[in-house]
Amino acid sequence: MLRKFLAMFIIGAPFSRGFSQDTAITAPPEEKKFTISGSVDAYYRYNFANAKDSGRTNNYTSFTNSQNSFELGMASVKLGYNTGKVGLVADLGFGTRATEFAYAESGAMAAIKQAYITYSPSDKITFTLGKFGTHVGYEVLDPQLNRNYSMDYMFSYGPFSHTGLKADVNLSDHFGFMLGVANPSDYISAPFAKKFFLAQVHGGTENFSAFLNYVGGKDMDGVASNQVDLVLTGKLSDKFSLGYNGSVKAAKYDGSSNSWWGSALYVNVDPTDKFGFTLRGEVFDDKKGVAGFGTSLFDATLSLNIKPAENFMIIPEFRLDSSKDPLFYKNADKISPTAKSTGTFVLAAVYSF
Repeated sequence: MLRKFLAMFIIGAPFSRGFSQDTAITAPPEEKKFTISGSVDAYYRYNFANAKDSGRTNNYTSFTNSQNSFELGMASVKLGYNTGKVGLVADLGFGTRATEFAYAESGAMAAIKQAYITYSPSDKITFTLGKFGTHVGYEVLDPQLNRNYSMDYMFSYGPFSHTGLKADVNLSDHFGFMLGVANPSDYISAPFAKKFFLAQVHGGTENFSAFLNYVGGKDMDGVASNQVDLVLTGKLSDKFSLGYNGSVKAAKYDGSSNSWWGSALYVNVDPTDKFGFTLRGEVFDDKKGVAGFGTSLFDATLSLNIKPAENFMIIPEFRLDSSKDPLFYKNADKISPTAKSTGTFVLAAVYSF
């Protein structure tokens, strides 16, 4: 999905080496570009149930599993080098956000968010080999590329990354597709496992885009799954835009197939360059227990985007999570949850360069 493609656009500073020619004129060398970008984010989270006696944080999504604590999200640096036809990216992250993203790895490998080589034989096609962020979903790992700080359920229970080979083909300015083969989702190394198939079709106009995404295969536990995902974005004006994400994942256990599905709408409003807000509403239905819930959930999240300086954003956020069945803990709950809803406040700061 475009969400991971967005993370690949980084600010560059081109440089070239001069050559003096005493003989016949030859073609100039390829221009080489080195780029560096990164971010640091930190946050404070308080869940109003404050279920400290139970030890629960009432958090079931990625990257904000804390209570009444100041936390480092991630310190990230992304290096790129491009010669025109050949490029490479080394994208490293440190902190709880990066650790959760690379949960399948350990040691130094857990710091590798992305590491890949690209080859573009023409301006219509690019091959990528290595580890890259998933194309599935609306939200992405890097916090500066999201308007909400906390993550939704579809992101948290879908794929994070893929290690494999893919080909991106742009047939025109408004239509293209991607095909790829990779290890089971989120694993850098899987020598004896069957491979996953990746696909995407995308199109749009200046103010509208659509991405239809697919990932499927058999995971490291031998469970076969298929996920189909749709992302739509629309810009109605400079101050108002919408985003939509719908996803269905089916998994086959012991001959029977079950699935979860999710649907989220993002309303983005920017009255000024210094202030905006996003309202996210998401339904996540996991009655079959594929993601481990056995019930359906809803989250409503209001995030303010305050920008007091260039590349710096403060995000106060109010979130309400609810479920059809008791899923959230109150302070009096010692063993089992008794609440069907819970409220949370997050204050985050993100600086990117």
